[in-house]
Amino acid sequence: MAKSNISLKNRDILDLDTLSTEEINLILKTAGEMKNIMNRDIKKVPTLRGKSIINLFFEPSTRTRTSFELAGKYLGADVVNITTSGSSVVKGESLRDTLLTVESMRVDAIVMRHEASGAAEFAAKVVKPVIINAGDGAHAHPTQGLLDMFTIQERKGRLTGLKVAIIGDILYSRVARTNICGLTKMGAEVHVAGPAPLIPRELAAMGVTVHQRVEDALEGADVVDVLRIQLERQKKGLFPSAREYARIFGINKARLALAKPDALLMHPGPMNRGLEISPEVAYGDQSVICDEVQNGVAVRMALLFLVLMGGKNIEVIA
Repeated sequence: MAKSNISLKNRDILDLDTLSTEEINLILKTAGEMKNIMNRDIKKVPTLRGKSIINLFFEPSTRTRTSFELAGKYLGADVVNITTSGSSVVKGESLRDTLLTVESMRVDAIVMRHEASGAAEFAAKVVKPVIINAGDGAHAHPTQGLLDMFTIQERKGRLTGLKVAIIGDILYSRVARTNICGLTKMGAEVHVAGPAPLIPRELAAMGVTVHQRVEDALEGADVVDVLRIQLERQKKGLFPSAREYARIFGINKARLALAKPDALLMHPGPMNRGLEISPEVAYGDQSVICDEVQNGVAVRMALLFLVLMGGKNIEVIA
């Protein structure tokens, strides 16, 4: 793997807005090398030996937390998971005090998920370890955006010029905001559709084409990204009922057929099967949902390597 003059060492990864196209390309390229490690019989290298990583999760997570843990361990780091139920947060400890406590243990990086938008940025101002945002409220989820782009590029060979349809709950989805930012920055053409109350007004200013009908967004799409309905963040009444949502906006076999025959079907998970997506397409031939999960580990390995090592010590993974 060729060395790059670009360095992300000691950079907080809070969103994709602050990453340049060159930096995103570096992460995606490095993720390809990391995926090679995952495919080995022995999935471990000493690249991050002696580094310590805390996964600090204030919200439930299966894919993100587990993949960050595996990413750190595959690279030889010491990884500790802290969840709200297993920490002093249940005793009333503030976010600031939790962060300062973790910092005092001389950790090198904190991977943090929090229900409040802006929590990761707050953490970056409070403590010195590198902060990687694993999702903050409805604001951003940078590693999900990166793994989605990596999956698309791996399958399609490019991002530039592709039509990507993002369907569903745009307003409350940090994945939607992040993917829109990353994909438009990398030259993709983004189209969205969903219930009107779940479509932010500022999307047009972000270079996104907004459709009232989901069918129009799907027409000729290279990629269909189905979003989970964020029931835990929403107020009631944003759409009539789950049944009505599935009927009007749910992605099923007939609607997916409006996209290109080789279109990729994506979903960040967990899925509300039968609501935003039907089982027949979720597990169909066009689905790359499991690829996204696998690629999430590779992308998070790449990020940890780049922010903690700055792309150096590369010979141990070559």
